Amino acid sequence: MDVGLIVGAVVVFFVLVVMIKSIKVIPQAQSAVIERLGRFRTVAEPGLNFLLPFMDRIRARIDLREQVVSFPPQPVITQDNLTVSIDTVVYFQVTDSRAAVYEIANYIIAVEQLTTTTLRNVVGGMSLEETLTSRDHINGQLRGVLDEETGRWGIRVARVELKAIDPPPSIQDSMEKQMRADREKRAIILTAEGQREAAIKTAEGSKQSQILAAEGAKQATIMAAEAERQSRILRAQGERAARYLQAQGQAKAIEKVFAAIKAGRPTPEVLAYQYLQTLPEMAKGDANKVWMIPTDFGKALEGFARQFGIKSDDGVFRYEPSEEAVSSRPQSDEEEVAEWFDTSTDPEVARAVRAAEEVARKEVDPPAAGLVPPLP
Repeated sequence: MDVGLIVGAVVVFFVLVVMIKSIKVIPQAQSAVIERLGRFRTVAEPGLNFLLPFMDRIRARIDLREQVVSFPPQPVITQDNLTVSIDTVVYFQVTDSRAAVYEIANYIIAVEQLTTTTLRNVVGGMSLEETLTSRDHINGQLRGVLDEETGRWGIRVARVELKAIDPPPSIQDSMEKQMRADREKRAIILTAEGQREAAIKTAEGSKQSQILAAEGAKQATIMAAEAERQSRILRAQGERAARYLQAQGQAKAIEKVFAAIKAGRPTPEVLAYQYLQTLPEMAKGDANKVWMIPTDFGKALEGFARQFGIKSDDGVFRYEPSEEAVSSRPQSDEEEVAEWFDTSTDPEVARAVRAAEEVARKEVDPPAAGLVPPLP
């Protein structure tokens, strides 16, 4: 009884072991290389796979996803004999599990070494400046060489990136000094450009202001000349009117005096008295020193009175105006004289003043481009 149980248990265990050995589950994005009695049999795909117990075995499990491998910095000598340290990152994917297992012992180490040698070949033909500024070119060359060489290993290189390019400390110091000098140079150039632009703008503004000042002075001179001309014309017209009025006034005054004399019937004594009153006025001149009065002045007046006068009852000759003189006596001329004192502005003068004011208020047009003479 006990022996039968033991045998049954052994048989059950053996069956379980056989089932475990016969059934294999491969996860997604992985594959397995299956060998039978030490020889390649097949590549197990993701999912449920059946194996021959104790004859088939899994040689290796391969990750089919894209892998990223960062390699440590590698010293590389450039064309100008400078050693730079370059970090690389490789993106690759296994496309053939059988080749990745049987064609190369360790494909990760192989990719690293191939990347290092290819990088030294590419950078060795470039100067330091070209190396620092041609990352895309280096990446393209590395990817092309690696993809071509690793194709027979069942590996596809997707991308190669240069993570860092570190020149020696002395070169870095020199580059920083050069960059600092370049920045200072650009700053000086920009400052000079700004000063030049400012000077040009200032000169343009000064030129425009001088042009406008010249235009304003010209207009002011024209307006002053026009005002002077109008002033002289108006002054001459005023003087002419004043002289004309003065002459008319003197004529009216003389006419009034003579009319009054004729109407007053003067005697020789009155004429003599008026003559004597006039003598002091005549003697007021600085050049009048001595005056001679004729002794027969009375007889002259008597002859004048006898000629133009009529002897009255008392024996005195008096002037008697004739009927024509009486009829021709000047009438009142207040209406004629009233217009002499009219101070209203002449319409023509008012129009001239308004025209001058309009010209003075008119804005000065800016000079047209290209017509402004250059300043000395």
